[in-house]
Amino acid sequence: MPELQRLRADHAPALLTFERENRAFFAVSISDRGDDYFADFAARHEALLAAQAAGTDHFHLLMAKDGEVLGRFNLMDVADGAADLGFRLAERATGRGLATSAVRDLFTLCTTTYELTTLRASAAVANAPSRAVLTRTGFVPTGEEVLLSGKRGLAYVRALPT
Repeated sequence: MPELQRLRADHAPALLTFERENRAFFAVSISDRGDDYFADFAARHEALLAAQAAGTDHFHLLMAKDGEVLGRFNLMDVADGAADLGFRLAERATGRGLATSAVRDLFTLCTTTYELTTLRASAAVANAPSRAVLTRTGFVPTGEEVLLSGKRGLAYVRALPT
């Protein structure tokens, strides 16, 4: 069974492989990270770890037993008991309920470790799988339309138990 792990320095090689192998798949429903992301990956990874250490963000990887990254589940812009959830799943891991399960596992961390009471999320209108994960895990649309790298999207919110 895959395990949700807090991002660490030693995850860098597997995470870079995940991003490279799934780049075209991700670009279908979310904006491509661009070549600079891959060229500057080491510095970017260090910046993520620094933000995590500062408590402004919490990054998690869904890891297979063999050390392969199956997904990313990020809590960003943490402030006043709230954070923004973002996630992406490897193409080969889709359709098995892994994203739904990982988001639910993240709820436990949100309340027991990070002391969060509210999560916000956004998904492109064209990204039906992400919108389905949000709905299955109790997020509700706010009615606000957002632009996600030029793509029309919807905003969601979920209160967490206190």
